[in-house]
Amino acid sequence: MRYNKIRKMDISNGPGVRVSIFIQGCTFNCKNCFNPETHDFAGGQEFTDETIQKVLSLGEMEHIVGLSILGGEPMHPNNIAGTEKLAKAWKERYPNKSIWVWSGFLFENLKDKSVLKYVDVLVDGQFVDSLKDFRLKYCGSSNQRVIDVQKSLKEGKTIILSEDEVKK
Repeated sequence: MRYNKIRKMDISNGPGVRVSIFIQGCTFNCKNCFNPETHDFAGGQEFTDETIQKVLSLGEMEHIVGLSILGGEPMHPNNIAGTEKLAKAWKERYPNKSIWVWSGFLFENLKDKSVLKYVDVLVDGQFVDSLKDFRLKYCGSSNQRVIDVQKSLKEGKTIILSEDEVKK
């Protein structure tokens, strides 16, 4: 797996101040994607155990409330094992700091993946340019959903977070 960049203080991708990592590689190639530089699986930098340690060290700061994993496509078969390794390490070290993941794959197609046991919120669905809506919080287009992963897994159905819940 490879990654494109790490942001040590991100206020755009999830609530509060977060550490964000942009995973390299995506096959969706959504029209007008906001991160086309992350599509090439050969781009970016190698994702290693040192990368995980760097992300974890950035999470030590008290004002960091969580980790955001974006792309590219963190849930692509080429990337999902690395995404899970990072998410597991984060949750073990910071059980009270959330993990948000953005994926073009739908929750219903991911719900059996073991990585989700570490994910608090999944923003799912491919970006659709004709459904672009700048008023949406944490989504680029109206087909995308902000999902409470743990509640969804527990209840066996997809639970969409309300706008008030998303702000937490």
